[in-house]
Amino acid sequence: METSLTRWGLCLLALWPLLTACNAKTTPTQVSEAPVDRATLEESAVVAPPPADDTVHTTEALPPTAVSEAQPKDDSAPPDESLVPELKLFDGWSKPDLALFVTGQQKGYIEPCGCAGLANQKGGLARRHTLVRELEAKGWPLLALDVGNQVRRFGRQPELKFQITVEGLKAIGYDAIAFGEHDLGLSVGEVAAATLAMDDRGTPFVSANAAVLDRDLTPRFHILEAGGKKIGVTSVLGTVEQGKVTSSEVVLQPAAESLREVVPQLKQANCDLYVLLAHASLDESRELAKQFPDFDVIVSSGGLGDPTYEPESIAGSKAILVQVGVKGMFAGVIGVFAGAEQPLRYQRVPLDASYADSPEMLALLKSYQDQLKITGLDGLGVKPVPHASGNKFVGSQSCADCHSTAFAIWEKTPHAHATDTLVHPGERSQIERHFDPECLSCHVTGWNAQGFFPYQSGYLGLEETPALVGNGCENCHGPGSAHVAAEMGDVDASEEMLKALRLAMRLPLSKAEDKCRECHDLDNDPDFNKEGAFDKYWPKVEHKGLD
Repeated sequence: METSLTRWGLCLLALWPLLTACNAKTTPTQVSEAPVDRATLEESAVVAPPPADDTVHTTEALPPTAVSEAQPKDDSAPPDESLVPELKLFDGWSKPDLALFVTGQQKGYIEPCGCAGLANQKGGLARRHTLVRELEAKGWPLLALDVGNQVRRFGRQPELKFQITVEGLKAIGYDAIAFGEHDLGLSVGEVAAATLAMDDRGTPFVSANAAVLDRDLTPRFHILEAGGKKIGVTSVLGTVEQGKVTSSEVVLQPAAESLREVVPQLKQANCDLYVLLAHASLDESRELAKQFPDFDVIVSSGGLGDPTYEPESIAGSKAILVQVGVKGMFAGVIGVFAGAEQPLRYQRVPLDASYADSPEMLALLKSYQDQLKITGLDGLGVKPVPHASGNKFVGSQSCADCHSTAFAIWEKTPHAHATDTLVHPGERSQIERHFDPECLSCHVTGWNAQGFFPYQSGYLGLEETPALVGNGCENCHGPGSAHVAAEMGDVDASEEMLKALRLAMRLPLSKAEDKCRECHDLDNDPDFNKEGAFDKYWPKVEHKGLD
């Protein structure tokens, strides 16, 4: 749903002198300021002090050796991490002259789900912020760069998530942020409000070939300074990715064509390092590196699974290419060591539970959940739809009269208390999540687990539908209104009809695992997706037939 150009045109006309003045700061003769005063950020009362210098984080990454000559394809399988020894991060690194902190492809995962325990999951802005602060505490000159795709869906909830994410990235201190196709799939008005320069600090968003509303409103490149070095940064949106942007209010240009205009301007600034944020496939990222050999670093959104352990060298180019992975589970750090035999070194960093949550990011996450509460399901555009069976949800208690043994087993499982874990999460318990459709879909009864919407007669709220709290019987067996009515004699039902309704409510064990994976998917419960996991977990919830 697009916000009209007229609405935003009036606002932008009033702000035009300020916006163009802010955009002018990225001309080759001037330096883009960091979007946040980092000293002020460190003194903030809500941000915990950085850990002691002897804090050790470990990773499965290989030691930082020579750049790999491999040319992995987009569909390459991630390496078997269980075969890689656990090593100390940045092992053998001295203090770099400059460090590039690179991320991207968050795709809406602003925090780990937590359903399987935060210790078992990676990612999240709160951990990312802590890592940045740890690197800054080492005294490393740092530039933070993101290759885009902060969200993965469209609608009001992703718009709110995009706003809160951008606020978080600015607070962390990001210096350059690219657009992804999913970002540009949101309402243009919302994207403009979050990304355009609204004060003298300018905007970290940058793109050589994509802009919202008007080409002049998004800087085509940034000239940044850190560690006494000058770094030229630009970004592009790839060919395939551009094809997914449908709004006529997004200005697009072919990537190579735009770089032919921008690269000469970058070179006029006589930078020490040139960086391209390529929101494109690996193949297109490599091709751009060959066409524009002035780039030293290509950060690509391409590739599947986790980022590679080492950067990739590109035949016909001096550039190294690094991947960011997906869902914000990893960050990458590129160390610049001027004059060294290996001037660029790379470390992949998993954002695991060894990084404490930044209180400032947790405050933003709470603000996001508060906005969802205020907006409500209707405001988010979440509308109940009919279930394919035509039946309605009646709640697990309706099953108890005939299936008391099975009900007693269910009551003792975490499924029965799934909604409680959103109201009182335990981990990060100060942040309620029972107004979040992305959480409700697996924690209540009567929702589509993967679609994030309720069925008609499904859960709507603690007070509105108290019988549908918990992940109840009907989520697996289907809505039971017809079955219950027939069994209770509320409708005339022949023996044949009774048998048919009973059969329809059964879930064969052969299909149970697939049903479980609708919620226990790879994102929310990695352990459940390991080989043999279903056979291990099923006995804990197994229940059969009548009493």
